[in-house]
Amino acid sequence: MDKKLAVIGAGSWGTALSQVMANNGYSVSLWARRRELCDEINARHTNSRFIPGIALSGGIRSYNDFGDTLSDQKMVFLVVPSQFMRDTLKSAAPYIKGDAVVISAVKGIETSTLMRPSEIVRDVLGAGAACAVLSGPSFAREVVGGMPTAVTIAADDIRTARELQYLLNTKFLRLYASDDVAGVELGGSLKNVIAIAAGVCDGANIGKSARASIITRGLAEIIRLGTRMGAKKETFSGLSGLGDLVLTATDEQSRNRTVGFRIGRGEKVKDVLDSMIMVAEGVQTSLSVKLLADRLGVDMPVSVEIYEIVHRNKDAMESIRSLLSRPLRDEHYGS
Repeated sequence: MDKKLAVIGAGSWGTALSQVMANNGYSVSLWARRRELCDEINARHTNSRFIPGIALSGGIRSYNDFGDTLSDQKMVFLVVPSQFMRDTLKSAAPYIKGDAVVISAVKGIETSTLMRPSEIVRDVLGAGAACAVLSGPSFAREVVGGMPTAVTIAADDIRTARELQYLLNTKFLRLYASDDVAGVELGGSLKNVIAIAAGVCDGANIGKSARASIITRGLAEIIRLGTRMGAKKETFSGLSGLGDLVLTATDEQSRNRTVGFRIGRGEKVKDVLDSMIMVAEGVQTSLSVKLLADRLGVDMPVSVEIYEIVHRNKDAMESIRSLLSRPLRDEHYGS
């Protein structure tokens, strides 16, 4: 395969992936929604809005036009917020080659359809579209800085995942292959909701023990819903499950944890969201999780409380009291 690829989405993670791949010898075409951002990337080799202070490789060329971005590309990374994914992909679709593989690095569930990112890809491009997903514990700034990071690349056919694993693996970014697309996507999406809950604990200053309990019981919820939706239970013990959950729920770089922290500290949800440049996927995912839990009859108490907080303005301390007052029960892993 030619050493070139396209990245749709010039946010922090899309830019980070572009930088890593350019440093790995690829010629990268990076699509940005804002023309002024394209001009900055091309002229100054920086992305001051989303990943300031980083000098970008000259191997990255940014475009505002899908035709220029996707011309003759065999690998296309999709790195946009989940709720904008469908419209973006529809605009890009006429220019995506029939034999190209689309690699989704999107972490969310479409609220209107409750589809996972790979399902949206095939809904837009056709059932036969080649699609893989990339997910795992990773912060854009650390990846750009060459800090060791391990993530999962998944495809329905393990041979496709392994081929991409070897094509994209770098000295610092290590890829593990999987054939559990649903598990990898759901782990990467649902952990954002639990990260908001962990942030609420920290913001409300109710202790690290409470945060550990939320993370642990949150993982049980993720496993319940994920296995009900066809994922493999063991996937949630891996990088795209437990690994991503721990990182996102505990580190100050996490946008989702930050949302929860500020809410727990007493700020209004609207003020928190209005002040943010980048999207915290867990906010909309909490609505998707609530809808899925209701549809499938899955008990998701932590996730539902986050839905109540961010979409129905429930007081955070009231949500904490609601969780503590639930009926006592036996502990079973994943139940």
